[in-house]
Amino acid sequence: MAVLCKPAIAVPEYVITQEDTLELARRLHKDHSQLKLVLRLIEHTGVLTRHLIQPIDKVLKHPGLDARSEVYEEESKARVPAVVRQALDQAELEARQIDLIVYVSCTGFMMPALTAWLINTLGFRSETRQMPIAQLGCAAGGAAINRAHDFCTAYPDANVLIVACEFCSLCYQPTDLGVGSLLSNGLFGDAVAATVVRGKGGTGIRLERNGSYLIPHTEDWISYAVRSTGFHFLLDKRVPGTMEPLAPALRAVAQEQSWDAGNLDFYLVHAGGPRILDDLSRFLEVPHEAFRFSRATLTEYGNIASAVILDALARMFDEASSLDGHRGLMAGFGPGITAEMALGTWTSGSNAAE
Repeated sequence: MAVLCKPAIAVPEYVITQEDTLELARRLHKDHSQLKLVLRLIEHTGVLTRHLIQPIDKVLKHPGLDARSEVYEEESKARVPAVVRQALDQAELEARQIDLIVYVSCTGFMMPALTAWLINTLGFRSETRQMPIAQLGCAAGGAAINRAHDFCTAYPDANVLIVACEFCSLCYQPTDLGVGSLLSNGLFGDAVAATVVRGKGGTGIRLERNGSYLIPHTEDWISYAVRSTGFHFLLDKRVPGTMEPLAPALRAVAQEQSWDAGNLDFYLVHAGGPRILDDLSRFLEVPHEAFRFSRATLTEYGNIASAVILDALARMFDEASSLDGHRGLMAGFGPGITAEMALGTWTSGSNAAE
């Protein structure tokens, strides 16, 4: 069965702290009628540090969509290869053994996708299939895992590489002054992540089942307005409350496997903000500590979009507390509002092929 191996994560070198963010908000928006609310919301995100691909003075400027697109391409080509190589090494595979590359990103656009450049540059076979996912936002990390699982179910000997490249700072819009936009300026960070799903062998999470759920009539709650200046992020104030309708969907997927979503050994979920994690803890009736990996990602890196779930998984590997047979739940949440959910069992290399 397909095994999700240890991810590789890279964050860029420029760091902005929560206090830096608050000071910028005070300086740039000193006359904003809701500044006190914005500052309070940023403080409550729990995000202490974020990493950026450019110094903050460059981030705050808007040179135009064409210039930002050039930065996206340059930075992705500069930063993705090392992460891919590390992920392959950790999965004990070579590039030529990969049959599908799933590339997810909601913060820049290229055509052909970066997958074509990766195949030509890093030694993948010309027959390697490509699956770019661009419009699922933060849910795309979960979707990538699920599509890799589906592919390995159809082709049991196949191996899939997943790459998440998120440069959220390239979506900063200095003219967007709504509370949701200003909050996002203190929430999102940049990161690159990669992992491998092995059809056979490997140490990690043996993928058992996956599912999707869309909350009806919420498609305008998280969205991009695509304008001449680029992507303008729109966040409805009702979004933090979406775990109440999504928790039953998580329970339902677990029940299909005859599992209890409130009684599992590990949880890896998208850390969009602290309330999402707090509400899931309450609605699934699991302890606060159950989401420690996602909380650590949020605190140290901020919301890194589709890469969150991979970073949380990497932290679980590093903790080295999982035992063979431990059962867990993974979930990514994003526009739609969509949940991409997966169930898996921890397996060491000696038992991965069972």
